Amino acid sequence: MHYPAVLLLLLPGGAEAFRICAFNAQRLTLSKVAREHVMDIFVRILARCDIMVLQEVVDSSGSAISLLLRELNRFDDSGFYRFLSSPLLGRNTYMEKYVYIYRSHKTQVLDSYVYEDKDDLFAREPFVAQFTFPSKVLPSLVLVPLHTTPKAVEKELNALYDVFLDVSQRWQSKDMILLGDFNADCASLNKKRLAELALRTEAGFRWVIADGEDTTVRASTHCAYDRIVLHGERCQSLLSSAAAFNFPRSFRLNEEEALNISDHYPVEVELSRAAPRVQPLSLAALLLLLLLLLP
Repeated sequence: MHYPAVLLLLLPGGAEAFRICAFNAQRLTLSKVAREHVMDIFVRILARCDIMVLQEVVDSSGSAISLLLRELNRFDDSGFYRFLSSPLLGRNTYMEKYVYIYRSHKTQVLDSYVYEDKDDLFAREPFVAQFTFPSKVLPSLVLVPLHTTPKAVEKELNALYDVFLDVSQRWQSKDMILLGDFNADCASLNKKRLAELALRTEAGFRWVIADGEDTTVRASTHCAYDRIVLHGERCQSLLSSAAAFNFPRSFRLNEEEALNISDHYPVEVELSRAAPRVQPLSLAALLLLLLLLLP
């Protein structure tokens, strides 16, 4: 029997969502995470994510991440967390790392590399990683993080398209997520320049953190600095939700307390492990719906 499209029921596929997050941790150092109240909030934020990409990790010793992992594994014993770190990246004395923290019982690192920035377009070149993904639809997924410098946002975001092409060729995959503190709003990048980016004009890219979203902690700012961009039909077919996580509201912190953690909200995307499927209503359900619609 054929039913009108309006009566088709979209089912979620019955699978638990897989959450991928990006967080500008605002100058993450050992002394910062060693503070008990800061550690407590960081651990609770990290425990929400199956993969978290931290930015602005400026601890050269690696002790800050080791301490975070120890406390995170104590807090959440559902499965062991591991991390993957880039080297320190930067042009001058100020250097940062990208650090992936992930649930090792749900995903594993397949490969990773620091993008070869031959023309020195990036202040901190992307540290690209490929992870296993628990889905028959999409067995692996590539993450491309970037923390732009506010002085060259447009140049770096356009160069990010070249990174996409490089990854696509290297790993023969177009299913990827570009994410991080893009500084893609307000004084750093106006709406006109944003619309002209290659990642906006080239087909296939889906920006899932809206331009009107606020990813900043301070009440005095309302900017969508932090973004997540999906590419690939299989990847996009699994999209369940995307948002900025307002951790001060969730954890009942005032602005001053929240700023001890970061001046950014984490941004996150949830992917279903199975593609949604369209299924017609049963005959009984159809008859019930028709009865409800009758005057």
